[in-house]
Amino acid sequence: MTRSTVCAALVVGSTVFSSGAIAVSPAVRSACANDFLAYCSQHDPDSRAARSCMRVHGPNLSKVCFNALIAAGEVSKKEVARRERGGK
Repeated sequence: MTRSTVCAALVVGSTVFSSGAIAVSPAVRSACANDFLAYCSQHDPDSRAARSCMRVHGPNLSKVCFNALIAAGEVSKKEVARRERGGK
C-alpha cells in the first residue's frame, strides 16, 4: 500500500460530522501524535480542519500513523486495495 493511495482513501473514506467536532480514537491519537504536531498543530485535534490538514499531508504521514488510521476504520483495507488497482 502506498502513502498516496492511503491519502486518496482518506479523502474518499473519511466521515465528517455536521457538528464540526470529529472524535479521534486514542490509538490514532497516540500513533499520529508526532505527525499531527509536525503538520497540523495549529488546529484543534478533533476538528474538521485537523482532519483536512492530515489528509493534505497524507503522503508524508508515518507508517505507524497510516496503520492506525486503517485499524481505526478511517481508511478501509478494501478502499486501499481498490485505489491501488486504479479504481475511483
